[in-house]
Amino acid sequence: MKKLITKNEKKSNWLIWTFSFIVFTLVVALDRVQVNVKLPFDANIFALFNALINSIIAVLLIIGVIAIQQKKVKIHKRLMLTALTLSILFLFSYLLHKIFTGETLFGDFNHDGHLSSDEITKIGSIRRLYLTILISHIILAALILPFVLFTAYRALTGDYERHKRLARITFPIWLYVAITGPIIYWMIAPFY
Repeated sequence: MKKLITKNEKKSNWLIWTFSFIVFTLVVALDRVQVNVKLPFDANIFALFNALINSIIAVLLIIGVIAIQQKKVKIHKRLMLTALTLSILFLFSYLLHKIFTGETLFGDFNHDGHLSSDEITKIGSIRRLYLTILISHIILAALILPFVLFTAYRALTGDYERHKRLARITFPIWLYVAITGPIIYWMIAPFY
């Protein structure tokens, strides 16, 4: 399989780290911003859309790994590029959701933005499970972007040995993030 881009380690390193830093900074900064605009639809639809995108990405990743194990390189490449494209769409939708809805608290039954002692009691220990999944998801989602980009770069430049080694790290983390995203949505959706 021929390479799609010319290898330039210095430039690619700079671009990948810069892009990853900008995305991380945007996510953190926009997590603190809420735009109070009356949309003609419920802005939480973005969260559902994000859960669907993550579900599709998880399926694509699994099928992509199966494809490469069966030496179906072209199919693997298409699946991975589709997963990468959907991840970009996810990021855009995620930022829109955060901007238009703000933070949702797990267990906030009355939607007042605060957890009362009654709400904490009512939700019980499931809150700890939710927070464990959420925190691990957030940390790994923040870390995975440069791994995904470097893995894709290695493949697109024809550096297949390094691509393969890096993919062994990238795949399980990316898959975990893609799977836990819909789980988090399913758990938090009643509090939107």
